[in-house]
Amino acid sequence: MQIATEERVTDHIEVDEITAQGLLDALVDPVRRSIVRQLFASDTDIACGHFDINVSRSTGTHHFKVLRQAGVIRQYYVGTSKMNTLRRADLESVAPGLIEAIMAMPETARRPAGADSGRH
Repeated sequence: MQIATEERVTDHIEVDEITAQGLLDALVDPVRRSIVRQLFASDTDIACGHFDINVSRSTGTHHFKVLRQAGVIRQYYVGTSKMNTLRRADLESVAPGLIEAIMAMPETARRPAGADSGRH
């Protein structure tokens, strides 16, 4: 049986360190929002290598770090797999409804019917 450990991931912030600016900065990037959407929709934690993101491994590592340091996710190891969990309760306590509202929004803007793209 493998034991979960956070010993190798040491830069999680405490819930009282989570800020609106940090959350918004972390969630402005579409790749990071995709990671959060996948965690939000999942009933289980997800290993880094199992996300559906189209970036290099090093770029993915950067995105996970930004989310972790903003307090959006918590990471821990199970054996050699780095697992990710959405900090739902912590996020809800500091920003009630924020994650649910962002997850409910469409990822791409919908243009009104008949909109002329070149004229204001």
